[in-house]
Amino acid sequence: MVKSLESLSYPFGGRPDHAETMEVAPGVLWVRMQIPIPGLDFINLWLLEEDDGWVVVDTGLQSKKTIAWWEEIFSRYLKGKPVTRVICTHFHPDHMGLAGWFVSRWDDIPLWMTFGEWAFGRMIWLDIHDKTPQSALDFYWRIGWDDAQLSQFKKRGFGRFSRVVAEVPFGIRRISHGERFTVGGATWQVLVGEGHSPEHACLYCPDKNVMISGDQVLPRITPHIGIYPSEPEANPLGRYLDSLERFRSLPGDLLVLPAHGDPFYGLHARLDQLHAHHAERLARLFDACEEPMTAASLIPSMFKRQLSPDDWSLASAEGLAHLHYLINDGKLRRDVAEDGRYRYRRAECVAAA
Repeated sequence: MVKSLESLSYPFGGRPDHAETMEVAPGVLWVRMQIPIPGLDFINLWLLEEDDGWVVVDTGLQSKKTIAWWEEIFSRYLKGKPVTRVICTHFHPDHMGLAGWFVSRWDDIPLWMTFGEWAFGRMIWLDIHDKTPQSALDFYWRIGWDDAQLSQFKKRGFGRFSRVVAEVPFGIRRISHGERFTVGGATWQVLVGEGHSPEHACLYCPDKNVMISGDQVLPRITPHIGIYPSEPEANPLGRYLDSLERFRSLPGDLLVLPAHGDPFYGLHARLDQLHAHHAERLARLFDACEEPMTAASLIPSMFKRQLSPDDWSLASAEGLAHLHYLINDGKLRRDVAEDGRYRYRRAECVAAA
């Protein structure tokens, strides 16, 4: 076994199909299911074997296809043993979409989540609006969206979360950073990451030298980190980069089991790459802020490709996350211009003016 790695490597030559599994470590099965999310396409889900059952880690989106694939897996791979608990790394629909279905399908088994992820997911599932809140429209207007962008956002509406997520269970068994528990005699530890979602749980097993990383550490893409009307003054990129340091102490030869992409070796190299990626985007934004600019006018400078109208909402959220990081770092200032919209400018330029 390689003890330290300077780059990423992928030990498995194949991938499981929708209703198949692949063992990636003793008692750890890889499940891979298609999802209708552009740029992601598939999600990795995990089965951990216990003496008397199985633990499911993440569930996939709520859909008839996903349920059919799970039922086939139950009949083919569970060795006649039930699912005894379900763990969700975070509240996003491709991870928690079928958590409620699992709980009821297996006779009220417990759902394990961090409190922040469960609470946010439960809130969004219940939060259905007949029309887009004016406060959300005001938020995007202030950062510089034009009338066409605001109109498109208004047409999309709210309440889409509940279409792809089964009813979020009323109660959970809370898990917290640093907590240890056993599955089939092996010890697993909860490592909480932040930024991509409020309280994202990664699961590290020193006995098997593996970590289920969810979306916190992905091999080929970076997790989405954005700012939305629900927390308009947040600094999620700061929290994300800070929380990545919690993974530095893990072994260099650890097998990382991500939610998207292939299992890989090279955790420390990937942490370096993620920091470098965001540093490069921060530098682009900083360079573009010599004069006062709206967030909407700055966002294209972050991306090398042309943004489509469908990309704009996510790109805006990511752009704001990077702008807020620079503001919190003292490098940018945000002021309210005469038209009521925000303008961003390098702090050094403001001081020299």
